Amino acid sequence: MKLAFYVQHLLGIGHHRRAELLARALVAEGFDTVILSGGTAVTGEDWGGARIVRLPAARADGVAFKTLVDTQGRPIDDAWRALRRTALLDTVAAEQPDILLLESFPFARRQFRFELLPLLDWARDQVPRPLVVTSIRDILVAKPEPKRVAEVVATIERSVDRVLVHGDPAVIRLDATFPAAAAIADRLHYTGFVAAPAPARAAAARDGVIVSVGGGAVGAELLLAAAAARALTRALDRPWRLITGPLMPAPQVAAIEAAAPPGVAVERHRADFRDLLGGAVLSISQAGYNTVLDLLQAGPRMVLVPFAASGETEQTIRAAQLAAAGRAVIVPEADLTPELLAAAVDRALAAPAPAKLALADDGAAASARLLRRWLAARA
Repeated sequence: MKLAFYVQHLLGIGHHRRAELLARALVAEGFDTVILSGGTAVTGEDWGGARIVRLPAARADGVAFKTLVDTQGRPIDDAWRALRRTALLDTVAAEQPDILLLESFPFARRQFRFELLPLLDWARDQVPRPLVVTSIRDILVAKPEPKRVAEVVATIERSVDRVLVHGDPAVIRLDATFPAAAAIADRLHYTGFVAAPAPARAAAARDGVIVSVGGGAVGAELLLAAAAARALTRALDRPWRLITGPLMPAPQVAAIEAAAPPGVAVERHRADFRDLLGGAVLSISQAGYNTVLDLLQAGPRMVLVPFAASGETEQTIRAAQLAAAGRAVIVPEADLTPELLAAAVDRALAAPAPAKLALADDGAAASARLLRRWLAARA
């Protein structure tokens, strides 16, 4: 069973980390897996033995996602697009996968239509034709234009056989953030959440505050606010740890280190991050898919400052769900100040410790099993 998995991260590394978990599950399920990677390598990445093909890398220039740049920070042009499209199509032609798995497209990654639409055309022309599957998280960024929604549906109806929704319909259905979900209901398959196995909870009493911002492409303001908020909270005598993420620019890291008072450690990356959460009394973070799953598994109290720049809605929706369930205190990103953050910390610490949650978190393995079953049925 040969599978080609197209993966492209643009700003943070959440999509990349989820793709790594899926890749490891695919390899464990017996798939000969090749990763078609369109972004730069990420610190500590682990593809579980899958082969990696590095396409010419691109990323977003800023949080608006309007401009794509290459590894030198230069805006990509038609020559770059042609080079990368050729590299992608030549690779899949050589691999001849039985399954083509796309991360997010056509729900997202619209900037890469220059290569993904030709890729779908290539798949449609093959005999036998590979199974084409899209992988998406449970909450999508809202698409306010009906034309864009119709475009997604048309692409799926024409070229995509199945859509893996990495969530639980009992928690939130795709309809909540994709209004045309009913039009493609026959292709939707909920897998449960894609998360690493839950770490063992610390046996000792919880202590300390962990402040994190995912990969760190955004979030310096949150870390600076946390450094200033500590002295204003009831946790001022506890150790605080600020984790910048590997993507945060060095000048921002230096500014955070300079602002950190005694008792506040600043680190770039912790391979044992999930274990740290298991021993923390409180986490302050954004509300990305991977981070929230780590928090629900590890069990600390939560203060969430959802990323909301440039019309991003996904994290705000996720944070609101957790707040409504009594599992988090929210500080809107636009309102972030040390004083408001400190007040949120105190509210979270005054609340009862969150109860352990039964979570359908084996979505990676479930996805691999579904793909194997679909391929077998097709054969």
